[in-house]
Amino acid sequence: MRKSTKTGRLPAIVLNEEDHERLTGLATAALDRNPDVAEELLKELERARVVHSRRLPAKTIRMGSTVTYSSDGTSRTVTLVYPGEADIAAGRISIMTPIGAALIGLSEAQSITWMARDGRRHELEVLTVAYDEPAEAED
Repeated sequence: MRKSTKTGRLPAIVLNEEDHERLTGLATAALDRNPDVAEELLKELERARVVHSRRLPAKTIRMGSTVTYSSDGTSRTVTLVYPGEADIAAGRISIMTPIGAALIGLSEAQSITWMARDGRRHELEVLTVAYDEPAEAED
């Protein structure tokens, strides 16, 4: 599931500290159950530039982001979620899938190549990224 740009180089990715910490724990815990995706996610986490949440660029994919991407001639909009929140029919894809692990940390206009579980390679371009800040609890 290697990601790369059209030049063959891996695209730069950025993650906030909270996502990095939580995803590292999730991927480590999943090594026995889902080793292929867990190992790929850990590789992505290792190479990511980790920043404080306030320094994360606005158009960067993080957990909870809604992403529109183009692949294989079609566009699709999905929300990147944790495994327990996944619902393909509702467009909520898990970080613990090949496409989820490929998307994390990318920004608008970045292109990647990723490999699906069936071994096929897909080209993907991130078109838009949106993230709605959770509402703060009232006292």
